Amino acid sequence: MIERTSPAAPAFAPAPPRSLCTDCGISRSSDPKRCGTACQFIKPDYPAMEAQAHGRARDPARGDELSFGPFIRMVKARLRSPLPGAQWSGITSRIAERLLESGAVEAVLTIAPDPDDRWRPVPVLITRAADMAGVRGMRMGYAPLLALLEPARAAGHRRIAVIGIPCQVYALRRIEAALGFERLYVIGTPCSDNTTTAHFHEFLALLSDEPESITYLEFRADYHVELRFADGRRRAIPFLQLPLADLRPDFFPMTCKTCVDYTNVLADVTVGYMAGEGDQWLIVRNARGEELVGLLGDELVMAPLASHGKRASVVKGFVVNTERAAGGLPLRRMPGFMRRVMGWLMPRIGPRGLEFARARVEMKAVETVLHLRRAHPRRMKAMIPDHVWALVAPYGIEPQPGERADDQAVGTP
Repeated sequence: MIERTSPAAPAFAPAPPRSLCTDCGISRSSDPKRCGTACQFIKPDYPAMEAQAHGRARDPARGDELSFGPFIRMVKARLRSPLPGAQWSGITSRIAERLLESGAVEAVLTIAPDPDDRWRPVPVLITRAADMAGVRGMRMGYAPLLALLEPARAAGHRRIAVIGIPCQVYALRRIEAALGFERLYVIGTPCSDNTTTAHFHEFLALLSDEPESITYLEFRADYHVELRFADGRRRAIPFLQLPLADLRPDFFPMTCKTCVDYTNVLADVTVGYMAGEGDQWLIVRNARGEELVGLLGDELVMAPLASHGKRASVVKGFVVNTERAAGGLPLRRMPGFMRRVMGWLMPRIGPRGLEFARARVEMKAVETVLHLRRAHPRRMKAMIPDHVWALVAPYGIEPQPGERADDQAVGTP
């Protein structure tokens, strides 16, 4: 196991209380009122922000842009020599290292592990490529990453990179013009569901009798969660055998249940896994994204994406369970023997590759509509972009009066 150290995080101002907040860090800055215009969960304008970041908004008639946002190309990829301690092969970490090594940036804003808890995320400002080794891997919890923007500027950094999840990247793009940086690269990772670090430890305890020894957790595109342990052991658990029904009702916050940006559409490049079939999935969105991928040169092995299976029945089943969950009803548990059977079948006949990614994006769109409709119906008009309604329409979910931005009727409180 790699020995890692990373720079300590600065002290931040307390976060003012906010509803539907993921603590991206804006509220901890010198002007916390910017939350009102920067937050993804208040009144997002994805067409305008996509045009700002990429020169155009998504085109639903162009390939998979309805689902994944604007892009130049998508590929599956891996590092020829995987980085020790990294998630997957470590493409995100290596891009950041190359930015620092080449002098393209002076600092990288990213997340490191808390010295006392490997799973707790701590925002850090990295200025040496060698220090990127200390931030490899996955964290779980809230991290005010954007609170580092002002310290970075105060330190004299003019060219920076930010590695962030969608809610952080949306806020970053909203205030980008006012930041005054000479160059800003945005490396995005997809995000589905976050939770507190304390809640995540509860989840680990449901997966293993020795949760303290788990060093790695990853949701894979073959319908398994992979665990790695300090002694070198590995274990793969089928999705259908995860103890999700045993989690506390508030395990996933309402922000994550109502997020409309799974694939980080405002990043220059999105580095994920869903369509990668065991490799990573790169969505290169603009010229700056091409520049970032180009930094890796021959270190990167790339191949075309594939698509297998049909997603419709899987998503329809998810709709039924989400309707129950949004209505406060317990999830239906599949009999144990059927979970084992389906756990064996899904990697073989279920949606895979791009079809798996499409299914997951549509599931998130379904979650957004159904949970907002129950918990925050008045906010639907402002929070749900048009493309989300297009994603859920094939599953019989249509806007009710007052739920669309162009609908002047008042929604039911």
